[in-house]
Amino acid sequence: QMQLVESGGGLVQAGGSLRLSCAISGRSSSTYPMGWVRQAPGKEREFVGTSSGSGAFTYYADSVKGRFTISRDNAKNTVYLQMNSLKPEDTAVYYCAAQTSVAPREYGYWGQGTQVTVSS
Repeated sequence: QMQLVESGGGLVQAGGSLRLSCAISGRSSSTYPMGWVRQAPGKEREFVGTSSGSGAFTYYADSVKGRFTISRDNAKNTVYLQMNSLKPEDTAVYYCAAQTSVAPREYGYWGQGTQVTVSS
């Protein structure tokens, strides 16, 4: 089992920045590929981005590409989501998740989420 705990959410104005953290603990390896997913009220969950186990490779949804950056510090068992140039449409609960299957791609472990609210 893994435990994932997000932190760093809050209220910011459009154009501002936030850095989310995901602390990883438990018996499993801390080098799972890690994804960030968000969900706005009444909407489906939306893929934000993913990081390889080493952190060397990242991939982002078009909606956040160029604004968001995923990094990880495996020595600290922590994954980060740096969010810049935030827009009101970025408002959502943000979750980190550990990828536990490659084909099909599945995330088997999820954090509790952290709220990000971007005001105009």
